[in-house]
Amino acid sequence: MRAFKHSFVVNSPIDRVWEFYTDIKHLEIITPVEIELKITSATSQKLIQGSEFWLEGKLMISKRKWHSVIKSIRPYQYLDEMLTGPLRKWRHLHKFHDIHINEDQKQTEVIDEVDFELPYSLVGRLFEGYVCKRLEKFFDYRKAATIKSLEDDT
Repeated sequence: MRAFKHSFVVNSPIDRVWEFYTDIKHLEIITPVEIELKITSATSQKLIQGSEFWLEGKLMISKRKWHSVIKSIRPYQYLDEMLTGPLRKWRHLHKFHDIHINEDQKQTEVIDEVDFELPYSLVGRLFEGYVCKRLEKFFDYRKAATIKSLEDDT
């Protein structure tokens, strides 16, 4: 499996960031528009242990479907895992850390740790570097969209 990590800081209290990220609709807000992400079904609007969701979006040149589950969740951390989809494996750990600047200014560090495995064994491994570069762009977009969503209306 290949590991990818991304983090950033948002000028918003951790409880507000947590509320945003544990609402399934956040996926449509922070996913790049060109992916055309649609949540086709979800067992709950709010992420809880065992929540399942089905997504559809454009990856590379064609539409793909995937099905994920929240494997674990506790305050300020949750893990989603792909059950079926275009990759052999996908595990995404979301972590949120409280940063106290002072009483008037609170920030949250958003940390994403992804472990993935491409299909096609050896041939798939040849494309891992390319996928990491694409993930970097994808998560940079997520950073900008999160900041816009949580900082613009505070």
